[in-house]
Amino acid sequence: MARKARTTASAAQTTDLRNKLTTIAANLWWSWNPRTGSLFERIDAKAYHASDRNPIITLRKLSPAKARTLAADREYTYQLNQLHAQLKQYLREKTWYATKYGRSVKGVTAYFCMEYAVHESLPLYAGGLGVLAGDHLKSASDLGLPFVAVGIYWKKGYTRQHIDQFGKQQDAYPILRPMDAPIVEVKNKAGKTIRLRIPMGKDTVVAKAWRMDVGRVPLYLLDTDLPENKPADRKLTHVLYSGDRDTRIRQEILLGIGGWRLLRALNINVTCCHLNEGHAAFLSLERIAERMSGKKETLGRATRYVTDTSAFTTHTPVPAGNEEFDPVLVDRYFKDWPAKLGMSHEEFHNLARVKPGNVKENFGMTPLALRTSRRANGVAALHGQIARGMWKAIWPGKPVSKVPIGHVTNGIHLATWLHPRMAETFEEFLGDDWDARQDRVATWAQCRHIPDDALWALHQDLKADLIAYCRARVKNQLRRAPVKGMTLADADTILDPNALTIGFARRFAPYKRATLCFTDAKRLAKILNDSKRPVQIIFAGKAHPADVPGKAIIAELVKYARMPKFRKRIVFLEDYEMDVARHMVAGVDVWLNNPERPREASGTSGMKPALHGGLNLSILDGWWPEGYNRRNGWAIGKGENHNNTKAADTRDASNLYRLLEKEVVPLYYNRTKNGPPKEWVARMKNAMMTIPPFFNTHRQVKEYLTKYYLPAMRKA
Repeated sequence: MARKARTTASAAQTTDLRNKLTTIAANLWWSWNPRTGSLFERIDAKAYHASDRNPIITLRKLSPAKARTLAADREYTYQLNQLHAQLKQYLREKTWYATKYGRSVKGVTAYFCMEYAVHESLPLYAGGLGVLAGDHLKSASDLGLPFVAVGIYWKKGYTRQHIDQFGKQQDAYPILRPMDAPIVEVKNKAGKTIRLRIPMGKDTVVAKAWRMDVGRVPLYLLDTDLPENKPADRKLTHVLYSGDRDTRIRQEILLGIGGWRLLRALNINVTCCHLNEGHAAFLSLERIAERMSGKKETLGRATRYVTDTSAFTTHTPVPAGNEEFDPVLVDRYFKDWPAKLGMSHEEFHNLARVKPGNVKENFGMTPLALRTSRRANGVAALHGQIARGMWKAIWPGKPVSKVPIGHVTNGIHLATWLHPRMAETFEEFLGDDWDARQDRVATWAQCRHIPDDALWALHQDLKADLIAYCRARVKNQLRRAPVKGMTLADADTILDPNALTIGFARRFAPYKRATLCFTDAKRLAKILNDSKRPVQIIFAGKAHPADVPGKAIIAELVKYARMPKFRKRIVFLEDYEMDVARHMVAGVDVWLNNPERPREASGTSGMKPALHGGLNLSILDGWWPEGYNRRNGWAIGKGENHNNTKAADTRDASNLYRLLEKEVVPLYYNRTKNGPPKEWVARMKNAMMTIPPFFNTHRQVKEYLTKYYLPAMRKA
């Protein structure tokens, strides 16, 4: 029943409205509850979208007159009251963890990561590592784990990408002001802002911290942009993955050593530390030194304790991608540490060498993390296997199969990536509480009952939304950087809502081979421009600002997209971030992934289209060997490794073309006159029934809990 708007609102009602909106905006729970978006969009739609859907910024636009209008709107206040009550209930209800484990294990797990992607309005992330970390925190919150997280407040975030008129990536770094983020300064019990003093060589850097609430999980972010620091130290927390090697080592000292000192200052009883990548490995050294100094333990005993209570996840399946530092640079900052730890200079460096005694080795953060963590893992079954082979020399004499590196296959936080309209379909056919049962196969088996026509029509609507979104973004790109031969009107004719649509979006590193499909551009043009069976591709992704080869790939791709024969069939969306990703994974028919196997550790982006009936077309790398069942997508090749030759690229491109021409395109267009393509829809349902129940972060976090966190916490 519609609720008629009142004509006036009292001062008390207006104040109540502001208070409830402020409460919702202050907790990132709103980021995976999409109904909250309409509350803030109603305040000021222009400000809401211009700020990347930032509730804090939008709320400042709420004028007294607008507040009175909204407070008098019964439909609006009904929705606000519902969501406010839902948040309050979420924060106080008994959780899955409390029900299953109660107080049987003491303390909390502390999660350390260099980047976190929680929402696009908070650009504290660069790519997959941050997206995984943000999703991990959300599931830890949903499940109610005793959990805290530590990171860095990147004031200028990561690059915001713009493509200029020549097709080249240009980098911008807008400032994220604390007043524009849902964060508060961390204070001690006396109400004073905490100041941490972190030795860095001959200097001492001062840091403070911000707290950001991700549902039930507090995320602490360190900040050195303070008046008492030198200019170079103030810039430490400006830009993610920036600066020279000296800057990088100091950033990692801040994360590992500064992060631990923050948790100690807050008197948080940490009984397990999870190092998400090697960036935080200095944490282990700080913990060992603390136990030797504070508890007067021997080096051996302190090391055993820290190792027993630490877990480490490696995300990088190539040696060059693992963080390491020149020993001379390490000595600049850790000159006194050997004596502090009761070991020689050589023994100290051996902690971070694959082969102790090899003075030619750099100081490796991954070897250091592996040596000081009892439990270590890769992020997919194949990646675990690769990691065991990469690091076997750390355990001489052990066969590769016995190297103590396991795997926990990554997942995604379903509520974050699920389109609201598909969520309604799941509620209808899977049950209102499907989200609480998301890691059960039986839950997703109900997708078979969704009528073919309804599923197809919904997916076509989501694709139409994606194409409208692409056209609007391309118009904005053309307004800012006009392209010769293209007009704003041309943007209204790119892409076809009825064409088979392929998505490719990820970091533009050379090994991901974004331009593999252009190996034979003439053959690709023929596939895309078939008048009866058209195909189109939407690309998105950034290169690291210092990655010259990655930027060259983007320029090459944009050049192809601007050619007349590809212009209506290929689009490159600039500034790939979470909102772009959400639109793409909801609307594409096929998700393409063609890395050089086995260099893809996991690749969580490919797990998201299946929520909406999208199908994967992928090299058997990362997670796909575990996900592919021959009926929920396609495998490019038979699992051949790439041997760094042009022949391997030619082979993979040939396999890709063959699949498109002989299987993917014919299946999509094989339909009756008025109905959907039955066989294609059957694959859509198979993907929906087989991928989400396993490749979700609820399952992932539960696995970390039972295999890594609880054993560590019980050792504390």
